[in-house]
Amino acid sequence: MSRTHPTTRRASVLIALPLLVFVAACQKSGERPDETRPVHVVKVTLATDDQEASYTGDVRARWESALGFRVPGKIVARLVEVGQQVKKNEVLARLDPEDQKLSAEAAKQQLVAARSDHQQTKADLVRYKELFTKGFISAAEYDKRKWSYDTAAARLEQATAQLELNRNQTAYTTLHADQDGVVTAVQAEVGQVVSAGQAVIKVARLDEKEVAVNVPENRLVELRGTREVDITLWATPGKSYKGRIREVSPSADNVTRTYTVKVTLLDSDPGVQLGMTANVFVKGGSRAAAAHLPLTALFQKGSEPAVWVIDPKTGQVVLTPVQVGRYTQDYVTIIAGLKDGDVVVRAGVHKLNQGEKVRILADATQ
Repeated sequence: MSRTHPTTRRASVLIALPLLVFVAACQKSGERPDETRPVHVVKVTLATDDQEASYTGDVRARWESALGFRVPGKIVARLVEVGQQVKKNEVLARLDPEDQKLSAEAAKQQLVAARSDHQQTKADLVRYKELFTKGFISAAEYDKRKWSYDTAAARLEQATAQLELNRNQTAYTTLHADQDGVVTAVQAEVGQVVSAGQAVIKVARLDEKEVAVNVPENRLVELRGTREVDITLWATPGKSYKGRIREVSPSADNVTRTYTVKVTLLDSDPGVQLGMTANVFVKGGSRAAAAHLPLTALFQKGSEPAVWVIDPKTGQVVLTPVQVGRYTQDYVTIIAGLKDGDVVVRAGVHKLNQGEKVRILADATQ
């Protein structure tokens, strides 16, 4: 067993003694490290937005039909997929036609019986008319035979119409595209039993496209008297399209409290695909006061955008909902929700919590 030399032991004690004195002094003073989170901020300056008003939306088809079978039944075939382009009268899906075929066959046999009855009563009427003319039968007997003939003729017409109806129902077991377009949704699969009129496949027409955007109520005034607008796609930022405002919703959405505006694309081309993100620029819009913030300052609160505003009295962050005017590659325009002079956290917004105390970095106020 080895032993530590006395000189080495004394040296270790002399080294540890100052450390113990320092730790004891810190514990005695009771000082704690600063726990506030340092943040980069930007000061809000409201200024007149000199650029055109811009709204973000998506490309849609003006006409989109939810197609379904006219008769109930079990789906035995689906011949298209989502995204597939279809032509008018192209077969999309089929039902099991056996029940309709049996109904059509029964109607056919009823027509045969009605036709035979009609022919019999017609021959009887001819004979009884001759007898009535010669005075061998009374007028009442002749009228009775005539009514029988009229009834048989009506039954023949009824049976003919019933057969035509059953043949139509047999044809309705095949679902056809009513227009050229593209399949946007499939809402039933093979083996599923569907009712008459139930939506099975959605087909959107491609001959006219439009962009749907949501406009806040305080910006509706700039749309009045403005019909021609410019449209750009995020997929092709260097290209611009002409548009015309077709419809402004008369009521606001219950959740977002915005108004849906539909803009028709006047010079659409094959590069404009359904679902693409588009920006709509309104010419001559009103110049409202707005704030420009970096994109990193935005925080998503549910489905609504928000920012962290620092309370100058407590130094705590408060999540504040805002209204976005437009997005660009470098910044976002805030048109409502902020005041001039507000201090907003510009980075690290997803690491903050409501009411958390923060410390503004001295070199990060711009």
